[in-house]
Amino acid sequence: MILPKIKEREYRFKLALRIGLPIFALFIAFISHTFLTTYENLQVTFYIESAILLIVYVYFTFYLIYKGFDKNITDRVTNTFSREYLFEYLQKDMEKEKEYTLLLIRVDNLYDINNTYGVKNGDKVLLEVTRWVVDYLSENNIKNFPIGRIDGGGFIVGLKGIDIKYSTLAELISIKTQDFKVGDIEVKISSAITDTKYSKDFDFLIEKLFYLQDEKKVKNNDELDPNELELAVINAIKEKSFILSTQDVFEDDKVVIKECFVKLKSKDSKLIYPKTFTKVINKLGLSSDYDLMIFEKNIKKCKFITNEIIAFSISSNSLRNPAFLLRVKELLNKDLRNKIMFILSEIEYFSNIDRYNTILNSLRELGIYIVLDRLGSLHTSFLYLRDLDVDVVRFDPFYTKDIIKYQNIIEGFNTMAHLKGVKTWMKMVESEDSKKLVKAMGVDYLQGKYLSELELKYEN
Repeated sequence: MILPKIKEREYRFKLALRIGLPIFALFIAFISHTFLTTYENLQVTFYIESAILLIVYVYFTFYLIYKGFDKNITDRVTNTFSREYLFEYLQKDMEKEKEYTLLLIRVDNLYDINNTYGVKNGDKVLLEVTRWVVDYLSENNIKNFPIGRIDGGGFIVGLKGIDIKYSTLAELISIKTQDFKVGDIEVKISSAITDTKYSKDFDFLIEKLFYLQDEKKVKNNDELDPNELELAVINAIKEKSFILSTQDVFEDDKVVIKECFVKLKSKDSKLIYPKTFTKVINKLGLSSDYDLMIFEKNIKKCKFITNEIIAFSISSNSLRNPAFLLRVKELLNKDLRNKIMFILSEIEYFSNIDRYNTILNSLRELGIYIVLDRLGSLHTSFLYLRDLDVDVVRFDPFYTKDIIKYQNIIEGFNTMAHLKGVKTWMKMVESEDSKKLVKAMGVDYLQGKYLSELELKYEN
């Protein structure tokens, strides 16, 4: 059993003991009085004392229960220490120990995992990473050490002794987790290590850990500097170097759509994720080149698909680019009619809405479906639902995190869309209960890792 769970049990046991002590004292007092005198001769003071003790006990019990819920020792997702308790524990440990080491371990692509596979699978990844770290350190005779989650994908481990003793171990953790996977989910893990050799200032050491981690990423080229990143993205688009995966989307338990997910590849085969390269292609004005590359690949792919629709994200800048639209119309033929779906989202509202509708309707006439993404998150999504001619809206995954809590909101969005003759789509449906609930609401399309895994379709 790991240290956080041990401490959690100790805390609950002590709390229960403190709650039970007053009633135990009352019981002892009653027995003592009974033995010292007969029941008929019990004095009035005994009853007064018992009543006072009972009142104090009730108040004390409720106070301790309140305080018990107020303090969380462990993180509910990973069963490690909570951030507050970890920092408190580490500072006390560092005061007692002459030499102390802090190890930072972080899941770098947690944001991408949550967006692609769903929050529940993101939580599963965090739990599996924690288990692996605990098991690996235990195999190296390091046991009963404090470990806690400090933010989304970050963990800190406290180790007695100095950096030199553990630095090799930290490097081995980085090496062994290079190809770390949970199921078919790729997990990027980085680490950093520091000790109290030069400072025992806790806040300084935490800041130093994050600084060292960022510095290490640059050295290892895990994250390219801005200039190198731009060159890598330009080269990937020029060489058409990317990985394309798809995930099935269901309507009435039948696969009707395959959504595409893309990662670019640098010259040295490092992956560049959408969160990173989207900013670059927008900055460099390469969105149309990128979208056209993906569009051309999907057209070739459509030849081998009979019934399903191929869906992929498209930049609004591309949609309003005459050269891009011309090329799209050149590539389309009657065999591709009703086989392509463009997914669009936009932060800023495009004021020339008539022109926008003209563009979208010209694509719809060619048999391309239009999906408005992230309904309920971006302010423009509501305005576009009102003003644009689209075929489908997809709800923002924020509402999928707690479907029961947001059920009324989802039903409202669903009704609003259906009244306009627009179909609805919910992603990240991650359990049978969620599936049944979403279907009961009348949502048309369902998607999630519970329903279908990501499938690799193409790699240059």
